[in-house]
Amino acid sequence: MADGMSVAEDQRSDRLDRPVAESDTRAQPARDEARRPGAGTPDGKNASARPPKRSYRRWVVLGILALIVAGGATYYWWSTRGLVTTDDAYTDGFVSSIAAQVSGQVTDLAVDDNQHVHKGDVLFRIDPRPFIDARDKAQANLENTRGQLAAAQYAAEVAEKNFPATLQAAKAQLASAQATLFKAQTDARRQHSLPRAATTQQDVDYADAALRQAQAQVAQAEAQVAEAEPVKQNIGEIQARVTQLDGGVKQAEAELATANLNLEWATVRSPRDGWVTQRTVARGNYVQPGQTVMSIVSDKVWVTANFKETQLTDIRAGQRVTFEVDAYPFLHLTGHVDSIQLGSGSRFSAFPAENATGNFVKIVQRVPVKLVIDSGLDPKLPLPLGISVVPTVHLN
Repeated sequence: MADGMSVAEDQRSDRLDRPVAESDTRAQPARDEARRPGAGTPDGKNASARPPKRSYRRWVVLGILALIVAGGATYYWWSTRGLVTTDDAYTDGFVSSIAAQVSGQVTDLAVDDNQHVHKGDVLFRIDPRPFIDARDKAQANLENTRGQLAAAQYAAEVAEKNFPATLQAAKAQLASAQATLFKAQTDARRQHSLPRAATTQQDVDYADAALRQAQAQVAQAEAQVAEAEPVKQNIGEIQARVTQLDGGVKQAEAELATANLNLEWATVRSPRDGWVTQRTVARGNYVQPGQTVMSIVSDKVWVTANFKETQLTDIRAGQRVTFEVDAYPFLHLTGHVDSIQLGSGSRFSAFPAENATGNFVKIVQRVPVKLVIDSGLDPKLPLPLGISVVPTVHLN
């Protein structure tokens, strides 16, 4: 066994030590030239070289990607056909500003921040004592004025009878005085016509005095008649007093109503169902009329979506709308298009654009559209006003 192994090793060493034949030496450069890239063809390419398999794979991958892109684009067009959406939308609703209508110190605060209240619930109370005093004073003034009115009404009733009767009495007194004057005139003429022997100077003097007295009585009676003659005017004066006092009663009633209203306003109540927000009043604060102390956000919430003017072509009232709320992505809200505002947002801004001046640059305007939420709301998740919503209008 050892002898065989030694013979094989001797033969392998002989082959390694043997010089290379001359023919092999001449053929070696030709084989090297053939192995060089680009040799053997007029254009420098090796005819026996094959294209790498990697280029075929690249074209296959590009073709598959093109098919995927085309399929995705087709699916997107088909799935969004008849839909109009915008991300320029937010929740909207009514906000009632609560302000005191009378001045005073807040003695009781019945609500807290973000508390839900119902219409008529007490929000806070103002010290009512000054308003109670004003009400009592107005009540007393009203009763006093009513008493004066009643007295004037009675006086008017009496005047309607007294003034005509006074005139008749004055006329009767005048007639009596005129009769006395006639008698005195007759007596005086008789005394002056008698001879001196048939009368005395005393009788003549008496007759003259009686005549002058009768004349004075007639003058007095005529004056009384003249004074009593304006019966209608005298009665009208009393009736005017009645009218004046009647107006005073109405004024006193208005003052009492104002006092009662101020007392009622001392207790501030909620004007609607909603949520208390932006409360700035606390117990002990002094409030003034018109001072806003909190706001009530209504439970009724809708969405104001600002669609581009180019998106309004097929949007109509009543079309179905679905909503995505950024704050609550798990909510599935549905509703409908309520109305489209007749004016773009820029038209109603504080400083609307004046396109008739300067260089004009056309800008796609946005128009607010009111979208009403019909279903999907969770009472435990109130929607704050102004949060972002993505509505989708289903045109078909």
